[in-house]
Amino acid sequence: MVRTVRALALSLAALPLAACATLGSSEQPVSVTGQITYRERVALPPTAQIEIQLSDVSLMDAPSRTIAQQSFTADGRQVPFAFSLTVDQRPLDPRHSYAVSARISDASGRLMFITDTRNSVVFDGRSRIDMGMLNLVKTR
Repeated sequence: MVRTVRALALSLAALPLAACATLGSSEQPVSVTGQITYRERVALPPTAQIEIQLSDVSLMDAPSRTIAQQSFTADGRQVPFAFSLTVDQRPLDPRHSYAVSARISDASGRLMFITDTRNSVVFDGRSRIDMGMLNLVKTR
C-alpha cells in the first residue's frame, strides 16, 4: 500500500515537469510563412488592404483570439503576396487549435476576397512553419 501511494505521488509530481519540458522546449519565436492568392483574373486596386491573421480557433461558441497579424496595402502589386507572422510559442496552449486566415478589402473596407477553408497550424517545435499557398475566394 505504501509503495503504491509513493509511486502515485512521484508520478503526480513528475507530471508538471513533463508538461514544462514539452511546452518550454522551444523558447525562440516561430515564423509562420506562406503566400496568398486567388484564382479570378481580377486586378486589385492599388489601395487594396491585405490582412493575414493567426488565431486561436479552439472555442466553437466564442470569437477567435488573434495571436499574430500582418497588414499592408497592395501599392499596385498583385497576387501572390508573401506573408510572415512571428509567434512566441510560450503562451500557446498545446490543447488549443490555431489557424491562419486572410482577407483582401478595398480602400473603403468592402471585403473583396477571403479564405473560406480552415488553414490549421501545428506548433510542433519547428522554428519555421510554411503554410504554402493559401487560396482566397471572391466575395459577392
